[in-house]
Amino acid sequence: MTITCKVAGEFAQNITCQLDAGQTMYADATKFRWKTTNVALETRLSVPGGKADTANKQAKESGGGFLKAAMATATEVGKRALSGQSLAFQWFTPAGGSGLVAFAGDLPGQVRVIELDGTTGWHAESRAFICAEASVKYDIDFSGLALGLRSRNGFIFEHFTGSGTVVLAGGGSLLELNPADYGGKIQVHGGAIVAYCDSVTFSVERVGAINASTMMTAAFGGSGLNLATLTGDGQVLLQSMLHREFEEEDRQDASGSSFSRQGLLGRI
Repeated sequence: MTITCKVAGEFAQNITCQLDAGQTMYADATKFRWKTTNVALETRLSVPGGKADTANKQAKESGGGFLKAAMATATEVGKRALSGQSLAFQWFTPAGGSGLVAFAGDLPGQVRVIELDGTTGWHAESRAFICAEASVKYDIDFSGLALGLRSRNGFIFEHFTGSGTVVLAGGGSLLELNPADYGGKIQVHGGAIVAYCDSVTFSVERVGAINASTMMTAAFGGSGLNLATLTGDGQVLLQSMLHREFEEEDRQDASGSSFSRQGLLGRI
């Protein structure tokens, strides 16, 4: 059952979700803002659909297997630590009627509500996740250390599958694209990727051959020799505001050309 959500604001948006009887949401521990008193808040280390969630249910039902559940939970927490995600999730469940709970992203920006129908999942940058319905399965997708380092976007995405509501956020304005509308592939700054559906493939490619032109791009262009590529036919979410570390890297990359920009006075 789809959760009713209302987005407020323009540049720094927040989202309020109405939880009806039988509905539960889980959220990143840093994204919660406020709730009505009839919505219970519980902090858990497990996520829906994961091995830890299954093991914990089996342990409660059979009265044994707690060591297996603990090991599965520790593994999931370790994976989330690598992704930069909060170690625990907050779960919200209403009692005695409908209740409200509100969330917001890390950066001033926009949010998007995505409805999964059970056929196609979504990959999201770790800081993009705000909250999801309990029927949505959460996992960590390791795209490869070398691939992530080349793209400067980390090497881990979160993966959401199943059916239900997922809420994601990005910095600044969010742009929705489909690579199929641009010849099947687009090249993207690594820090601009928010999320993409499973029908789109993430990769990294070099910007041309190694020559004087590409070396200038690497030294002064702010994006290095490699760009993230998104290929396929499906929805992609990009953000206009890069995360802070990408902005700092771009400033450092551009600092090498500061003398030529500032003239003689800039060298004093």
